[in-house]
Amino acid sequence: QVQLVESGGGLVQAGGSLRLSCAASGVIFEINAMGWYRQAPGKERELVAFITSTGTTNYANSVKGRFTISRDRVKNAVYLQMNSLKPEDTALYYCNARIGVYHNDFWGQGTQVTVSS
Repeated sequence: QVQLVESGGGLVQAGGSLRLSCAASGVIFEINAMGWYRQAPGKERELVAFITSTGTTNYANSVKGRFTISRDRVKNAVYLQMNSLKPEDTALYYCNARIGVYHNDFWGQGTQVTVSS
């Protein structure tokens, strides 16, 4: 059973930084991509960033230049370095892994990020 466990969320002032971590366990097949999504109250879940098995990255326009995604393939882990945080970055952040030939999606339980103004 694949499990994703996130950590690193918290409360930070605007302009501050946080680093999110996510580790996947129980993985048998290849992880095609890992990424981060977020969901703010009253809004739909949105993509923040993802990184493929070849290292290709993609970011939401709202976080480009401020967030950096990275991956440790040996540890089956993904990280999100968040700098210059804004109040509008406040959300529940979810880790995602797309695994296997059928690109099945797996999700973590979410970690809360709150940015105060």
